[in-house]
Amino acid sequence: MCIFCKIVNNELPSYKVYEDDEFLAILDIAQTTDGHTLVFPKKHIVDIFEIDDETLSKLITLTKKLSDKVVTKMNATGLNLLNNTNESAGQSVHHIHFHIIPRYDESDEVTISFNRKSKFDLEEILNKING
Repeated sequence: MCIFCKIVNNELPSYKVYEDDEFLAILDIAQTTDGHTLVFPKKHIVDIFEIDDETLSKLITLTKKLSDKVVTKMNATGLNLLNNTNESAGQSVHHIHFHIIPRYDESDEVTISFNRKSKFDLEEILNKING
């Protein structure tokens, strides 16, 4: 059983930010910044490719609501909203979830880097995606 399912089943402790019949939001035990919150469905769903549209819609709507609450209450100036899917993208818990990471200033210990490839062919990439 995954760690989030154990938390849902009260087999592991957590710091609950929000809970209803379908969803749970908890503080991440590895606070990247103060208020780092994880939002996920109680039902075990592995990732973005497995989740049904209705549940995803509810999940992202709740995540938006909680993002506003966390940023406001924590006096943050911004946030990063993050979902990792599969190991190559950094998914370590195979239960879909969104990270709400409040940001306070540019010196936060959060690094998100977009490294541009030196050579690419946009036409070729577009054809792969649409072909």
